[in-house]
Amino acid sequence: MTDACGRPRSTVALERWAVLAPMTVARSHAAVAGWGGRLYVFGGGGPGFVALNSAACYDPAKDTWTPIAPMPTARSGIVAVAFQNRIYVMGGGFKKPDGTFQFLTKVEIYDPEKDSWAKGPDLLRRHDAPAATVLGGRIYLMGGHLPDTPGGPLTDPAFAFAEMFDVVNGRWLELSPLPTPRFSLAAVPWEGRVLAMGGGAFRDGAFRNFDVIEAYNPTRGGWEASDVGPLPWPAAGVSAALLDGAIHVFGGNDGTAIQAKAARYTREAGWAILPPMPEPRAAAAAVTLGGAIYLIGGRAADGKTPTETVMVWQRTLNS
Repeated sequence: MTDACGRPRSTVALERWAVLAPMTVARSHAAVAGWGGRLYVFGGGGPGFVALNSAACYDPAKDTWTPIAPMPTARSGIVAVAFQNRIYVMGGGFKKPDGTFQFLTKVEIYDPEKDSWAKGPDLLRRHDAPAATVLGGRIYLMGGHLPDTPGGPLTDPAFAFAEMFDVVNGRWLELSPLPTPRFSLAAVPWEGRVLAMGGGAFRDGAFRNFDVIEAYNPTRGGWEASDVGPLPWPAAGVSAALLDGAIHVFGGNDGTAIQAKAARYTREAGWAILPPMPEPRAAAAAVTLGGAIYLIGGRAADGKTPTETVMVWQRTLNS
């Protein structure tokens, strides 16, 4: 490519935010996974905190959403991972007519090629708003709301239970518990460990939004302090994903407000603040696909309203 004088033009990679076609249904605390060049979103909490079972597929090439087979079980506070050519949707729960919540051990497995569902092996314990990731051919799931807490989130001391899916035997195995119990946290695989980041819980007479990062070491079989942390800000409902070998974190509630903050961690530079998201967001689902990070749904700045917004952090070429 040349300029008007016939000289070669320089090409610069620019990073920027963009807002894409919205979902047809507003939802927070939904599960999202990438597979086959597309994004798949499942369930979550709709207006009025009603648990959803609807699901949809997003095609980045067309910037369009298409309905797919709904989940067998309506639930919010769920997580999903792409695993062995399937998508595992795990945990979550729903609000009962009496106002209390029912949390679930349910695992339902979606087949993107057949647009069909199958029952998966139940979790060992009930997890709502946990974190999950894949490392070394295993699914790791940790934390969430305390299953039997009588109050709501602001008085919930959170859940430290962690477990791993054993593919060989097709069952879940208990791991050592999180050193810091918390819900609405995020997890990513990093240098052979699982990082559990951020989250919130009621502790020492007050609700706390955590900046803590703890690492699960599969070789040692236990948790340890991470040299990556802490996060640049405390964040319950934080979103996280890996892109180009770097950890990216977005939004969450820092204890004062829902944030639009974004940051990136590399070994070379440590934590660096990125341009803020177009809108403040908490409990959005984050997934990496095709050299970009998509943030889907979540709670708006008021902390209550679910959104249909889809934002993407991407690299573009500017000549």
